[in-house]
Amino acid sequence: MILHPAARIGLVSLFALFLVTVAATAPAGAQSGTVGPSGFPVPRFVSLKSDRVNVRVGPSRDHRIGWTFVRAGLPVEIVQEFENWRRIRDWEGSEGWVFHSLLTGRRTALVTPWESAMITPLREEPRSDARVVAELSPKVLGEVGQCKEGWCEVSGDGFSGWIDQTRLFGVYPDETVE
Repeated sequence: MILHPAARIGLVSLFALFLVTVAATAPAGAQSGTVGPSGFPVPRFVSLKSDRVNVRVGPSRDHRIGWTFVRAGLPVEIVQEFENWRRIRDWEGSEGWVFHSLLTGRRTALVTPWESAMITPLREEPRSDARVVAELSPKVLGEVGQCKEGWCEVSGDGFSGWIDQTRLFGVYPDETVE
């Protein structure tokens, strides 16, 4: 099929208008920079507020549910914001949208969820030569008290102490948490 040059220009203009319209209405482009519409930094870590949190494929209740978290307190990373919706990433790298009220600023962390069997020492003080007070298995969930100089103070059911910050999902490397 051969188009007249004027018809080609019309099709190109129509296609360009279509692309501009899609880009202007797509929620994926809603977030840029380091502070989201909420006024908080993006990305950042938060935790799940409820034992049942639906994660959707898009930022509205009209989008289908991709999966459901069934454990309160799990840490997730907010990577994008759109109105009252937060795009989150879990420790496995899966992403989806959650309504903001299902998240809390409470800081928690998972111990080495990327490993299957390696034990992580929990220390009495934030030093590699400090006494070991417990040995934590992968995917143990703890509450983060503070992080400084590469160490985080964590506590949970029957344990409290300091752990090497690189052994946690829920805090950034070298992040200071007060």
